[in-house]
Amino acid sequence: MTEAHRADLPPIDRAPLVRRQWRAVGVQIACIAITLFMALPIVLIALSAVSSRDALNRFPKPLVPSEISTDTLVSFFRSTGTVAALGNSVLVGLYTVFWSLIVGAPAGYALARYAFRGKDAYQVFVLLVRALPIVVLSVPLATIFLHLHVYDTVLAVTLVHTVLALPTTVLITASIFVAVPTDLEEAARVFGCTRWQAARRVVVPLALPGLAASSIFTFVLSWNEILGATIVTLGHRTLPAQVLTSLGEASTPYRFAGGFALIIPALLFILVMRRYLVNMWGTTLR
Repeated sequence: MTEAHRADLPPIDRAPLVRRQWRAVGVQIACIAITLFMALPIVLIALSAVSSRDALNRFPKPLVPSEISTDTLVSFFRSTGTVAALGNSVLVGLYTVFWSLIVGAPAGYALARYAFRGKDAYQVFVLLVRALPIVVLSVPLATIFLHLHVYDTVLAVTLVHTVLALPTTVLITASIFVAVPTDLEEAARVFGCTRWQAARRVVVPLALPGLAASSIFTFVLSWNEILGATIVTLGHRTLPAQVLTSLGEASTPYRFAGGFALIIPALLFILVMRRYLVNMWGTTLR
């Protein structure tokens, strides 16, 4: 191209590219700010949990502990009922994930694949459970558990948490199954699979990242739930309920150690399931 032709071309408008670059920078800054906002309390609790008792009682408290001490954590886990409560929390969380998927995933599949009268009303009715206060559900359930002789057991807490997690599990799995193409399922049935075999061999593997994301949400919901576990248990409480009932008489080091102990298992579960959650954005919801 000659210099004369280049002179005739209009100047390149770089404003859209610059706006796009600034928009990307703004998104990155917002993500970093949200991450710092969410991570800062976790970091502060972790630093306080590994600080010595003298450092915690000192004023002003240092942001970074000058000496690392595990005395606070050791005394917390040696306190009466802490290890048993931790085991109860893990069991309740895993059982809640299992039963929520066993009951909620088929319901979500039915919502995604079938059209029936009252479908929209059914979805609103499912969410009605989350609209009710936990006390409204826990007190009648506690009465039922007393009559069935399952009060103050892991089963009782599991049932309460499953009731709370089912609405979101049903709706999340329904959205996941909608994203799985029906053509693949129909192709599997053409090659001789029954509807159950097509769902098990084709739909479930493709929806696995979304089911893992639902499991993360359910486990964290179960792990953080306190009021229901406090109402339906007395001697076999979960760790959050155990810590809550002890906060009034607990010292400051015990509170920081308890907060740190409540954070770690949920973070470990999320880290284990993280690869499925990351894959969801590129596969199931494509």
